[in-house]
Order: sequence, then structure tokens, then C-alpha cells
Amino acid sequence: MIPKIILGKGPHATRRTIGYLFGKGRANEHTDPHLVASWNGFAPDPGRSPHRPQKEVEAQLAAQLDQPVKMLGDKAPKYTVWHCPVRAAPEDPILTDTQWAEIARRMVAAAGIAPDRDEEACRWVAVRHADDHIHIAATLVRQDGRRPERGYDQRAVQREARRIEADYGLRRLKQGDGTGAKRPTSKEHFKAKRLGQDAATRDVLRLRVRRAVAAAADETEFFALLKATGVTVRLKLGPSGDALGCNFALPKDTNDKGEPVFYAGSTLAPDLSLPKIRKSLATSSPEPVTIRPGDPWHQATAATERIPHHLTHGDDPTAQGQLVALGATLDLLPITAPVTARAELEQAAVAFERATRSRIAADLDSTRVLRRSVQAIWRERPSDGDGSGFAMLLDTVLTAVAFAMHWHRTHQHAQQQAAAEQALIHLQIAYAQVAEPVLTGLAQRTPSIQMKRRFAHHLQQAAPQHAERILNDPAWDALTTVLAEAETAGHNAATVLDQALGQRTLDDAHSPARALTWRIRRLGERHAPGPRAQAARVRSATQRAAAPIHPAATTPPPQAPPARRR
Repeated sequence: MIPKIILGKGPHATRRTIGYLFGKGRANEHTDPHLVASWNGFAPDPGRSPHRPQKEVEAQLAAQLDQPVKMLGDKAPKYTVWHCPVRAAPEDPILTDTQWAEIARRMVAAAGIAPDRDEEACRWVAVRHADDHIHIAATLVRQDGRRPERGYDQRAVQREARRIEADYGLRRLKQGDGTGAKRPTSKEHFKAKRLGQDAATRDVLRLRVRRAVAAAADETEFFALLKATGVTVRLKLGPSGDALGCNFALPKDTNDKGEPVFYAGSTLAPDLSLPKIRKSLATSSPEPVTIRPGDPWHQATAATERIPHHLTHGDDPTAQGQLVALGATLDLLPITAPVTARAELEQAAVAFERATRSRIAADLDSTRVLRRSVQAIWRERPSDGDGSGFAMLLDTVLTAVAFAMHWHRTHQHAQQQAAAEQALIHLQIAYAQVAEPVLTGLAQRTPSIQMKRRFAHHLQQAAPQHAERILNDPAWDALTTVLAEAETAGHNAATVLDQALGQRTLDDAHSPARALTWRIRRLGERHAPGPRAQAARVRSATQRAAAPIHPAATTPPPQAPPARRR
């Protein structure tokens, strides 16, 4: 159940609100509008007065609601109307008028508009014109001339909504922390439908602006990307001429005068104000980190693989920063993904957006390498051969999102945890679409039986606690293929396998063989073999198959320097 508070002002605010509630709606969506409750139980009902003109009854009702406001004259408050739509979830049962009436009384009591048994409280009505929601309209002067005590009323009605959900057996929404993005209004949804859009303009803009932030290296490129994606930008300039804020619009979304309807960045999402966008873009600037030349797929995968460590061992600001970078990665993944996986990845990015924000301020310094490597993939579109580069990255993203869900759970971020959980479902579907063809292709190139036995022997010695699971894993054949390919490239298979086993525990891996396949593929391609490894290339296949593996047979490939914590 979702309540939302809207304040109205002006001499005709009450009359306008009542006229809308009892009208046909902007898309003729209102059906049988009528009162279900009121402050005194017998207010005039424009929807149930067949012997009088409806407009006349609407005027009478508005006048009665406005009476305490008019008594104050010039001392009346600026905002005089409190309007609160309360909507049930689509899967909820249809409630009766009596049930909605009780819900309305609980809402106005929780908000401080009309506390229980307060005969001098504000005047209010609850109007129903659809099966799934009501509108509560009240005037913001009590009948004794005082102002209502409605501090933090938005939080109060949300808390009451959670109790109502439990009492009526409705869908239980998660308690928020005030960092969620603003939801589209009913008006915005109907307008989107009229314009032929799949989503409300607010949601379309949020996605496009977030993608531009994720992809841009600086502010100039950010605005260029928005223009390229059809977003109109209007800057708010200070006296010095510097941009202090920015508003966004879609060309087709116009008002009655044919002018674009602009949305401030901060109303799209709390982290899309211009100052916060600039803070995010600062992590993409050339200083102070330089990424070594290399395969962007491997660099992005390695950086994503470190996110679970930051979430489990880092401080809260660092962990929150990692979640921001993970969200930016998800924003760009659909653009570079195979066509079959794009729809699920789009939905994963939209879902995880809510998991990127909390009351904890994000430290973005440790996110530079990840952001730049993902940007490099987006810019350069590096060759990905059989698709294993994308599959490797997606595998680490899947793990990172699972850790994000756990991190939010431990911090009691209910909405963020639910968002990460929803994103995980879409990612798992996308991963199956991407990884299965790659793993199947690798399995078809599986090495000889003798070589597979040799790999199995070392696995049993190096990781006896995981050996049985790995050997029975459907991805075992793919794992033996990448081990064989690493040998062909001049690496020692035992050394590479040991390194892969030591990177992170396999205890929580759904498919340990699959996890090792991506690790070994990356290790085998990331580092150039040393001289002794080069000499190993000339060994015959017969000698490799017959000889047991000795970990010290060759010099291990040089390791990249450890990532610096920032």
C-alpha cells in the first residue's frame, strides 16, 4: 500500500482538488466517484446526490472543507490543501468501501490531520473512484483555528501503511529510508500511455541520465551523451554564469502550451542532482589513478571481483561506494551484452538502482578502476571471441550483487535488500543465456582423457574438500579445456589452478567448476609467460600426459601488484 502526500495552495485549491476527484479523470479513468468517509460522517457527496447538479454539490463540499481556512483570512497558511492518494498493490484483493473508510481514518490520524477523538481536528474527506485506491483531501486549518501538528507526516503515513498491510493481509512493502527515487504519478503513467511510451517519462529520464553518468569521462561528455540519447537539458545558472543545477526533458513530453516538461535531476533520484553527478564524474577523470594497458574484460572482472572483499572487510562509506560503482556497471552492461540477454540485464539495472543508495555517504575513491575499465569496454568494444569475456564479468557481477544483498540485510536496509534480490533473479537468467553457450563450446574442446586425469589428480591434492563437487560439476569439461589452453600458452596448469583456488573461497559458489573456469581463463590470458614457461611449450603432448604435475616445475607467471585501497 502506497500513500503519497501532495500539498495544494491558492484561493481555489480545495475546489480544484474536489473537482478532479469527482471528475472523469485525465484519461476517463475515474469510475463511480463517491465518498467513503468524511470528518463528520455526513458531508455532502457529489457522487451520491442524483437530484442536484454535481457541480453544485462539489462547490458545497469544497466550501464546507474551506470554512476553517476562510475564518483565518490573511492569516491562513500558504498551503491549505493536504491531498493523499492511497493505492493498493495490483495483486491485493479489492477492498470494500467500509474497509477503505477505516484505512482513511487511520491515515489522517497517523498524519496528525485528524487524531482519534479530536472533535476540533481538520476537515477531510476520502473519495473512491477506482477499485484499487482512494484519495484523502483535507484542509490544513483545524476547526479551532490552529494548525495541525503534522511534522514528518510522510514518514508517519508510510509507517501506518505497513501496519495496515499486516492487518488486512495485503502485500507487505519494505520500510524505506527516504533515499528511494520518486515514483511516477498516476497522471504521468496515463500520459506515457497516451504518448506510446513503455514507461513514464520520469523513469525513462532516470535510466538515460544514469547511463550517461556511468559512461561519461567528464561533464562535457555527460551532456553530449544526453543529447545523443534524445534528452533535452536546461541548466540553472548562478550569478557568475556557472551551472548550479540541471533539469531534463523528453522532446515529446510537453505541457498544454507545447513546452517540454522538465524534471529536476534531484526529483529523478537523490543522486542525480548536478553536484552529485559531478562527484560521480570525478572518479572517471584521468587523475590520480592510471590503469595499466590490458584487456578491459579482465580489468573490469578483477575490479568487480574485489567488491565482496570491500563489502565484508571495508568500512561502510567504502562499501557504499562500491555499490554505486556496481550500479554504474549494471547500467552499462546491457549496451555491450549479447542481444539475447539485454532485456533481463535492463531489468536487473533498473531493480538494482534502488540498492545503490542508503543513508550512508559513499566514498567513491576506491571505485575508479572499476568505473574506467567498464567505460573502456563501452567505448572500445574489445574483441570477445567466444563471449567468455562478458560471461566472466557477468559471473563476478552476479557474486557481487549477492554480497550486496547480504550487506544491505546486515544493515537493515529492507528496500535495498529487496532490490538487490530482484536484480539477482534477472542476472541469473541473463547469465544462463550468456554463459551456457560459452561453456558448451569449451566442453566440446575438452582435452584427452589422460590430461583430464592429470588435472583431476592435482585437483584432489590441492583442494580435497572441493574435488568431488568440481569433478561432478557439469562445467568440469569446460574447466579442463581452459587448463589445457593455459598449458598451450606456456603456463603450468598446476600453478594456474593453485592460483585460481587461492583467489577466493568456493564454499558459496553455486558451480565451483564454473567459477574456476573463468578464473583460469583470465589468469591464462592476463599474464605473459616467463622464460621457463616459454620453454614448457616445446614439451611434447605425450610427455605432458604421462608425467605427473609438479607445482614447482616452472616459474609462476608474474603477478599484478595488489590493488591499492583508497
